[in-house]
Amino acid sequence: MASSPSSHQLDDDLLRSTVAAALAHGGDYCDLFIEDRDDTTIHFDDGKVSGITTGTTAGAGIRVICGVNYVYLYTGNPTRDALSRLAERAAEAVRTGQSGNLGPLSVRQERGIVRPKIEPGSVSLAEKIRLIERANQASRDHSPLIREVVVRYADDDQRVTIATSDGTIARDRRVHTRFVVQSIAERDGKKETGFYGPGRSMGWEFFDLIAPEAIAQESARIALVRLDADYAPQGKMPVVIDNEFGGVIFHEACGHPLEATSIANDASVFCGKCGEKIANEVVSAVDDGTIPGGWGSADYDDEANPTQRNQLITNGVLTSYMIDRLGSIKMGMPGTHSSRRESYKYAPTSRMTNTFIDRGTDSLESMIGSIDRGIYCVKLGGGSVNPPTTDFNFAVQEGYLISGGRVDRPVKGASLIGKGSEILMNIEMVGDNLDATGTGMCGSLSGSIPAAVGQPAIKVSGLVVGGR
Repeated sequence: MASSPSSHQLDDDLLRSTVAAALAHGGDYCDLFIEDRDDTTIHFDDGKVSGITTGTTAGAGIRVICGVNYVYLYTGNPTRDALSRLAERAAEAVRTGQSGNLGPLSVRQERGIVRPKIEPGSVSLAEKIRLIERANQASRDHSPLIREVVVRYADDDQRVTIATSDGTIARDRRVHTRFVVQSIAERDGKKETGFYGPGRSMGWEFFDLIAPEAIAQESARIALVRLDADYAPQGKMPVVIDNEFGGVIFHEACGHPLEATSIANDASVFCGKCGEKIANEVVSAVDDGTIPGGWGSADYDDEANPTQRNQLITNGVLTSYMIDRLGSIKMGMPGTHSSRRESYKYAPTSRMTNTFIDRGTDSLESMIGSIDRGIYCVKLGGGSVNPPTTDFNFAVQEGYLISGGRVDRPVKGASLIGKGSEILMNIEMVGDNLDATGTGMCGSLSGSIPAAVGQPAIKVSGLVVGGR
């Protein structure tokens, strides 16, 4: 059996001939996506390694677009012969009667947005496990009340080649490293959990930015705060949501409805609102795939376009959607280089990269000081959203009661309930502390992809807080 070549080893002539073959019987556009990828995941629980998964995958997918429809086929065996057969099958599935044309060759060079200094694959499993053991010990040393620690380490190294019928060939390398610690505190039979799981698009040098001990201690700190917390009050009240993963509300309730996936199908409250005010004027929001080391960054999107900074909202006015090629055709608007996919098994579609509310001018102290009674949400947990309506419900992982303009005591069991389209209008203050973005995996039509969320602290008036 022929071995599968690395995507970076396939020559340009083969790539172009494969795309041409897929258009042999018609089609307006074709792209070929080839990847090979290495993954490592280590699970640690109850003081020992509970599982190690390592693997290498390779594959290729061909998409042919005709009008507003497309055909997508893929194979897990991207050899020369397999690519030829895949292209022939795609061509047979189209058959509009007239072959498509290829544009002049344009080879795009790697841009260096994501470049590991220390390759994850060059670090032994033994060294990765030692790092996990350090985190486990740091969490337990933080307090005798920490009774259980769960750690998950993950890295991946994806090499992709994308060739399009426009003539473009782009090669990209995407590397991610993530470290997750979950600490469980117990006292008098009552248990509470703290979670912290940062990640970056970089190699082992990620741990020069943040030590495993610091991640573990933050996880333990949250668990202890929750252990001392009272149940949150219920009702409509002003809320301060802090930075980093607090941006998940914008991502879910506002970001997804700004993707062409929703807009092109008339399934978003923001359809037809470009140029209109959709938020308080203190709000500006960005999706930026060019941030060096950003969790959602890459040199190129999955249609071979260079990633870029897209200004979604400017001083409350909707200035851009996130648009892939098919969305551009359906909407009659230029693309924004926002095409992404999990792997060769998925056709690409419009997706977020690093999405955040931009820096404002207010201090966190002034936001809290302006509230007589409300909730301060330091960290959010999981939640749900209905993209067409932007109705959302998010759990508060770490929260505090605000009384008389001061942080009073920790609370738990709180959830934030509202509509994304309304919360944008109700953001009264935007902080100056845009220091970090939160790390998450985002699921949609093209699979699960790394996506960063973020914001400075924001003050929202009149948000519904649910409790026990």
